[in-house]
Amino acid sequence: MAEFDIKKAQELEEKFDSGLHTRALGPWVLNFSLAFSILFAVYHYITAGIGVPVDYWHMGIHMSGVILLVFIGFPVIKGDHAWKLHPNTWWRYANVPLWDWVLIAAGIASSLYIGITWYEINFTVLGQHFFLPEQVIRQGDPHAIDVIFGTVLIVVLLEAVRRTLGIVVPIIIIAFTIFAVFGKYMPLQILKHPGINWAHYINNMYFPAEGIFGITLWIVSTVVFHFVLFGVLAQRMGLGQFFVDMATVIAGRYTGGLAKVSVVSSAFFGTISGSSIANTVSTGSLTIPNMKRMGYPGHLAGGVEAASSAGGQVTPPIMGAAAFIMAEFLEVPYTTIIIAAAVPAAMHYIGVLCIVHFQAKRLGLKGVPEEEIPQLVAVIKKGWPTVLPLVALIYVLFSGYSPHMAAFWGISTALAVGFLNPMHRIKVSDIIEACITGVKYALAVGAVCSAIGIVVGVVNSTGLGFRLGFMVADSAYAIAENILAPISWIPLMDITLEEMTLFVSLVLIAVTCIMMGAGLPTTALYIMLVTVAQPALANLGIPPLASHLFVLYYGVISEITPPVCASAYAAAGIAGANPFRTGCSAFTLGIGKLLVPMVFVYSPAMLIVLEEYFTWGAFLETTLACALGIAMMATAVSGYFIGHMPWIFRILIGIAALFMVAPGLTSDMYALVLALPVLIQQVAARRREGNAANIAT
Repeated sequence: MAEFDIKKAQELEEKFDSGLHTRALGPWVLNFSLAFSILFAVYHYITAGIGVPVDYWHMGIHMSGVILLVFIGFPVIKGDHAWKLHPNTWWRYANVPLWDWVLIAAGIASSLYIGITWYEINFTVLGQHFFLPEQVIRQGDPHAIDVIFGTVLIVVLLEAVRRTLGIVVPIIIIAFTIFAVFGKYMPLQILKHPGINWAHYINNMYFPAEGIFGITLWIVSTVVFHFVLFGVLAQRMGLGQFFVDMATVIAGRYTGGLAKVSVVSSAFFGTISGSSIANTVSTGSLTIPNMKRMGYPGHLAGGVEAASSAGGQVTPPIMGAAAFIMAEFLEVPYTTIIIAAAVPAAMHYIGVLCIVHFQAKRLGLKGVPEEEIPQLVAVIKKGWPTVLPLVALIYVLFSGYSPHMAAFWGISTALAVGFLNPMHRIKVSDIIEACITGVKYALAVGAVCSAIGIVVGVVNSTGLGFRLGFMVADSAYAIAENILAPISWIPLMDITLEEMTLFVSLVLIAVTCIMMGAGLPTTALYIMLVTVAQPALANLGIPPLASHLFVLYYGVISEITPPVCASAYAAAGIAGANPFRTGCSAFTLGIGKLLVPMVFVYSPAMLIVLEEYFTWGAFLETTLACALGIAMMATAVSGYFIGHMPWIFRILIGIAALFMVAPGLTSDMYALVLALPVLIQQVAARRREGNAANIAT
């Protein structure tokens, strides 16, 4: 097996992740931005250990750093011309135009203004007296200067998000702003409200508690950045190679071994990386060429890696920014989210593994040759020190400490092991590169989570979530009435109108998540959808934790849903395959993730931590039936179980799989009845194929 090349993985990340692609800079500004990135990382590392400053100062400092680096690194218009180094002119210095310097100054000033004016301002300059009462007095009645700085910050953040992630998120935020200010002109009666004047709007969006300086920015500045830095450092110290080697030992020798290595290594890597693209290119830089070498079509090799890597954002212990924000929204420890997400994440990987296995059987693909599989003892002996940082992080996390304290000790252990481990010793230059890369990852997330706080603020101040909840419930009720009549004659199909309304509501919200996820980062998508969908799901009696995970899962699915599927496109680039076809393969391979959220909504026992729903009987019944149903769906997708499967039987076993994953004894009985003729056909097909092989020999 080839060695895991960190440098190559980093080059691929920069190629396929637009958040890492920055413009060329003049020497002075380049050195300044690199030095600032290191200081920015060090500041977050130290404050994670000794305690962060007061929230409005800490968030202001974090946002100032993000704004500075975004406008230094990202041009106003992307293109080949934008990435080239141009000579200095009166309006451009070090390749950064004058207007970007103005935006930097305005953004930093408006970010730090909250902290500066938190207490009373009272001074006289050149005969001019300036007085500004402390902010608690100005709450609800902002001064003109508050409105000016708040407006400036909103404009700067929208432009920062546009440059890092594209135009979609700014358009959505502007739409929410229009709704807040011009509520009385809304076309639908249910959406009408008196409207908020601009000063009151800025008061809600700019002053701390909600809006920009709300929960999303707080989580990014105190937790997410630290876990991103931990993941980058862990990879630098050799944990990625250890994961790939262990995956090869565990799964390499079996049918379709290299594809299973991709799945297992991506599952391991997903425990330290919350980024689907980073997961795809890091493990995929090694696994995709190996899969192609063993006979896998390029689109399938890329699809396997993309589908496996998309599970990173739902794989504990590091599940991306959305999971940390979820913990704050629900006001539960992050460890509760980790435990709840463990079984659903396992179901995703079971689904991918099963499809990979049956596809390999159908294509006649073998495992990795025995001589290429490393020895388990040698792998553990060489790589065990690299696991210590992950162990330290999990131990501190489950000991009841805060997530940023866990990240602090994880980073500290990674640094100690990296310097002391004689088998894979890191250099100071590796740490510097890790800091710079970690900061680059944090820019897009920091900008979008600051700006997306506006959406949360609008929903909270206008009651939009409840209005949309009623709209979803009414639409689902009407659709359910039309569906229920034609299916009520089916034997044992005892479904009430309320149950059908719940199912239709879930389908509508799931489709909305997938459609809105096209081109949106998962964190921003999760915040928006859970803010507006939570009231609707709560009205249907769904536990809050289940509804939040439901939205997160379908948001993550957008990473592998064509036509916009960033992870699949990155995998296609490595595989040299058609991006759209690779995206279709990835979506097909990840189909288990489509089913799992429905299961834990109907049977929350799967989530373990909800005491009012959990019993061992309900948990085992739900989990085993779900795993079996996902395996049945894998045979339908692959067209193979123990023999080739015609289309009619693939459809039949696919329907049976849906019944099997649906909790309840009645649905399981339907599943077994539908699966029986498929099993008979498969046994007959196996015998025919065996007889044909005997005749051929």
